[in-house]
Amino acid sequence: MKNSVLTLFAAAALIACKKNETTSVNESTGTPTVSAPAESGMTVTDSTKMADTTATTNSLSDQDKKFADAAATGGMMEVMMGQLAATNASNAEVKALGEMMVKDHSKANDELKKWAKTAGYTLPASLDAEKQKEYDDLKAKKGAEFDQKYTNLMVSDHKKDIEEFKKEASEGKEASLKSFASKTLPTLEHHLMESEKAKNAVK
Repeated sequence: MKNSVLTLFAAAALIACKKNETTSVNESTGTPTVSAPAESGMTVTDSTKMADTTATTNSLSDQDKKFADAAATGGMMEVMMGQLAATNASNAEVKALGEMMVKDHSKANDELKKWAKTAGYTLPASLDAEKQKEYDDLKAKKGAEFDQKYTNLMVSDHKKDIEEFKKEASEGKEASLKSFASKTLPTLEHHLMESEKAKNAVK
């Protein structure tokens, strides 16, 4: 009895194996050859994704790369300086301006990071030497002197940012990055307006 049960199991296992195998005939010898089932398509999908990412990165124009780098470092600086203003400013309007900068630029920075991840592009992870010096100089200021320095920086920086974002929106090649620039412009224009108000309040 045991032997017949074992034989049945063996036969069933053999049939199951045969279903997953592919039999083909070797044309030169006429003998059948058995090949194992194909692997899952994971490798193909991964390599396709990698190829797509590489293609996206390679298709970025110099304008796109320059803009993405500047937007990343500029956005980082706006958040860092905004945090300083939220704690160090003596004027309530300047504090409120700093808080708005932190909130809005953090959101824009996250959107830019998402784009970079999709495009396979590496954004700068820290401030360049010029922006780091501006931040350090501001950090050393206190009271009314801080308020004036911060609002002056926010007016000049946002004028420059608006020019860069407009240029990318019209001259950029990568559609998603152009869209990011266009979508962020109204926020930057609002920031400039609020920065000018705060600047006038601390004269």
